[in-house]
Amino acid sequence: MSEENLLEEKFQSKVSRRRFLEAGSAVLVAAAGLQAAEGQEPRAVPRSADHHLPNEEEPGPNNTTLDRQNPNSVWAPETDAGGQQPFKYSFSLAHKRLEQGGWTRQVTVRDLPISKKMAGVEMRLISGGIRELHWHVGAEWALMLYGAARITAVDQEGRSHVSDVKEGDLWIFPGGIPHSIQGLGPDGCRFLLVFDDGNFNEFETFLITDWLAHTPSEVLAKNFGVPESTFAKVPKKELFIFGRELPRPLAEEKRQAEEGTGPVPHAFDFRPSEMQPNKKARGGEVKIIDRKIWPATNIAAAIVTLKPGGLRELHWHPNEDEWQYYVTGKGRMTVFAAGAHARTMDFEEGDVGYIEKSMPHYIENTGDTDLVFIEVFPTPFYEDISLAEWMAHTPFRLTDEHLQVGEDFLAKISKKEAVVTPQ
Repeated sequence: MSEENLLEEKFQSKVSRRRFLEAGSAVLVAAAGLQAAEGQEPRAVPRSADHHLPNEEEPGPNNTTLDRQNPNSVWAPETDAGGQQPFKYSFSLAHKRLEQGGWTRQVTVRDLPISKKMAGVEMRLISGGIRELHWHVGAEWALMLYGAARITAVDQEGRSHVSDVKEGDLWIFPGGIPHSIQGLGPDGCRFLLVFDDGNFNEFETFLITDWLAHTPSEVLAKNFGVPESTFAKVPKKELFIFGRELPRPLAEEKRQAEEGTGPVPHAFDFRPSEMQPNKKARGGEVKIIDRKIWPATNIAAAIVTLKPGGLRELHWHPNEDEWQYYVTGKGRMTVFAAGAHARTMDFEEGDVGYIEKSMPHYIENTGDTDLVFIEVFPTPFYEDISLAEWMAHTPFRLTDEHLQVGEDFLAKISKKEAVVTPQ
């Protein structure tokens, strides 16, 4: 080999060795950088208040109407995390069954999968419209949303309940209790029903017309001791919701229904308008209605009113799931789940919310009018635990070691839960 070729070979060998060492060093540096990043917070994702940054753009088609109604889903707060399942469904999306005497629609576990323990129904009855005599396995809790109605029921002892209810009033029909609802003048009514069964189906209830139509007429005759012809005009199919004349005077129908057995021992209706709020602050008020003040009910509820900017404080319910209905206004709710999952969703009139037992949450009024919503629980008694109350009654030293907020701050927290803030 010539001297020139030998020198060239030595040069190439040095270059190859240097490149190998440089490549190896680069790998080591990258690995070291990766190890250094482990356990650290990820880099902050660029965000802007008006969503103008390139990574926030939404080119192409958008459902802008739905986006405007759900800003906290389109642009979730940075505190949201994980795959928390949806806890909202709107009655506006529910199928509406139209009948001669009114209409009805429902939100059940089939629409909102998280809603395993409760379901809701909205119903409208024209003046004279009747939701026919019926019953169901689960209990029925109701809130009158509009107008007035006459309700009737009979308990296991043959005792009767007949009353007129108006906007804001409640009623309860325990499971198995037969009952009816009829819209009164001048424009009937609209009401919300809540059932302690997520799989409830309003279109499959026990109906008096349906039952008699599927019972042999000779059996009906033998049962009542009358001719078979008595039942010749019984409808061959359910009436469900149908129109008739307005009922007779209340006093007359009560007297007839109560004859021989009297009224039920505890009224099936309740009037929240006649009670004082359990909690009241500048930010709003809460009325709690459960068996402590309404002996007939086996479903607890709270009626919450939040002023603009008001907050239903951070809390959870240790005894049961919570089913919500938003009556008026706009708000948002964040639900936190174990495993660092959190999701925020927006709500307005006609929306249903659902929170599983012991999951912490808050509700904030994000509109410029009062936010009114109801909390309903499939249990006779209302219970909640507030974050502030928990912190106020835990040794300050211990809490500060967790949160590093200062014992002075902890000492100023009210010893009684606020429920609604600001105070």
